[in-house]
Amino acid sequence: MIRGLIAIVFASATAAVADVSFLGMPLDCVLGETCVIEDYPDVDPTDATSDYRCGLKTRDGHSGTDFALLSFEQMDAGVRVIAAADGRVEAIRNTRPDQPYVPGTDLNGQECGNAVRINRGNGYQSVYCHMKLGSVRVTPGQRVVKGQLLGEVGLSGLTNYPHLHLTITQGADIIDPFAPGKTNACAETRNTLWLEPPRYVDAGLFTVGVSNAVPDLAQVQSGAARRTTLSPMDAMVLYAHAFHGDAHDRIDFTMIGPDGEVFTHSAYLEDDQAQLMRAYGKRAPDAGWVKGAYRGYVQLVRGRTILAVRHADVIVE
Repeated sequence: MIRGLIAIVFASATAAVADVSFLGMPLDCVLGETCVIEDYPDVDPTDATSDYRCGLKTRDGHSGTDFALLSFEQMDAGVRVIAAADGRVEAIRNTRPDQPYVPGTDLNGQECGNAVRINRGNGYQSVYCHMKLGSVRVTPGQRVVKGQLLGEVGLSGLTNYPHLHLTITQGADIIDPFAPGKTNACAETRNTLWLEPPRYVDAGLFTVGVSNAVPDLAQVQSGAARRTTLSPMDAMVLYAHAFHGDAHDRIDFTMIGPDGEVFTHSAYLEDDQAQLMRAYGKRAPDAGWVKGAYRGYVQLVRGRTILAVRHADVIVE
């Protein structure tokens, strides 16, 4: 089992000596088509946040790189987590349920969920978090090679959306694989641990939510717009708060309910915008919405490339 894993994952990041690139993709997906990088490691040691390009795609204290799937349905179908490099398995966990995290729940130090920790043998370790219950296919002490199946993407631990969280460590230090050894978040870097570095895009989605009316940006930013329940006769509006959108980018809205698709809609940006809010929805049908669980997905798309995806759930009761 993974003793001490979380202590490693949430240790303070410090500089490391760059090594020869050795990392490949840690899951069987295509960035921009079937998955996206949702968050990078936070390289700012203060309460502020910054990814390695001085961008917004991180959270305070975030220790790894998040590779997000596009939907829960994709997770259910199965997406393979694979070894990003050769190494030896040091520890696993394969007992956590797949369920969205409920704030306030005590995870007993198992925030990483079902996981695998691999020692590269060159001073680096890799930790793969939030894997699907029962999917882990390796055992402690086993040697693995780059591309070997480790398990599947799941929803275990401290997460509310199916994704793989990959943390790279060197001893007790967290290493940003995009810029190892970098001490100034805004300095140019040519070092990377990736064999083929994923392309960086600064655009993304701050948040997605469901409301009973089209909100304004202030309501979205404060959280006042968000509804977790609706009555059968309420309007159903899906909204998105995005950043660094370019002219001609597209925001796709899809709402799915107990009886299938409720609506789908695309909104196009006319100009470059540092931040923006878009929303789309429908009035309730004459008989009211069917009671039950509804889920909305929003994607930010540039050309044929999916840049970001987020979801929001609501219950009609």
